[in-house]
Amino acid sequence: MFDWLIVGAGFAGSVLAERLARERGDRVLVIDKRDHIGGNAFDHHDAAGVLIHRYGPHIFHTNSEAVFAHLSRFTEWRPYEHRVLAEVRSPVTGATLQVPMPINLDTINTLYNLNLTETELEGWFASRAEQVAEVRTSEDVVVGKVGRELHELFFQGYTRKQWALDPSALDKSVTSRVPTRTNRDDRYFTDQFQAMPKHGYTAMFERMLDHPGITIRTGMDFAEARQRFSFRRVIWTGPVDEYFGFRHGKLPYRSLRFRHETLDQDQVLPTGTVNHPAEDTPYTRVSEYKHMTGQAHPKTSITYEFPSAEGDPYYPIPRPENQALYKRYEALADAEADTWFVGRLATYRYYNMDQVVAQALATFRRIEAELPRHPVPESILAAGD
Repeated sequence: MFDWLIVGAGFAGSVLAERLARERGDRVLVIDKRDHIGGNAFDHHDAAGVLIHRYGPHIFHTNSEAVFAHLSRFTEWRPYEHRVLAEVRSPVTGATLQVPMPINLDTINTLYNLNLTETELEGWFASRAEQVAEVRTSEDVVVGKVGRELHELFFQGYTRKQWALDPSALDKSVTSRVPTRTNRDDRYFTDQFQAMPKHGYTAMFERMLDHPGITIRTGMDFAEARQRFSFRRVIWTGPVDEYFGFRHGKLPYRSLRFRHETLDQDQVLPTGTVNHPAEDTPYTRVSEYKHMTGQAHPKTSITYEFPSAEGDPYYPIPRPENQALYKRYEALADAEADTWFVGRLATYRYYNMDQVVAQALATFRRIEAELPRHPVPESILAAGD
């Protein structure tokens, strides 16, 4: 008999498993239908010995001191600030260039053969921006700030590939995630804490789940776990519509297909990631992991990302009608006894990793408030030390 069955061994499930076992002395069974822990952040050494991310690059960044401090219990960190270039065609010369993304001062000066200052760039953006009465869509966000030409260069094709929707049909939250800068800051993120787990994400998850109160079963789905084990409560981190048998229909998600390649050279990309916004390029971006991990190796491995309508659900599609459908599932989830729904898929939100950790920690505080603790055996307390 387990106190908890946790479905999914990614950030949400693993953070909660560790807290429940270590702080409460609960007996926790963690299952995952994949053959590994770590969810989409799973990393491993490929055949050449290069550490790669199986499901595309995962760059940790957060402004939450509490989240960073919590994960620091399970890993050392390698400082890393992610930089991205976008391969686009100059409107002036027609040449294909790789320029900083998000758009900044160097992006504009390089593309347009200009020598603007920060102050001048603000005016340059303003002269090209279109007046938008109400900012509702991803297109509104960009054209209202920097105009239609830059929107078409950097966002339109990328968005159509990534989401299979035109930016005019996608919620404003998507492109709002990518700022526009007037300075020369070429970091993709500006969070206070930016780092990669020193020995990889999988090693961090292994330490997190290394507790005598936690049992792990990979390659196991919910149906099999219910047949084989007894448990009092459930934490569900998978798609919320799947839990309820798609009672109200399927929630729309986008997926990804990955092509991993190993090259017999030390380095191939100038930065960790190069975006390819052009619609006639089938992939959206290419990433090289040695930039992120700092690994010294004579070879290098890269990953191409191809958006797809089929495959594992990765990205909830932010549109009003989808949110309305989710609300029907949310009502079912709220009424489900002894079951907590946590994570990007279970709450149909486009969360970053740190946001999922924060949500899991907040869920643990709710559990603590709602459920009395069992006395913790001294043997488990000693193991926790």
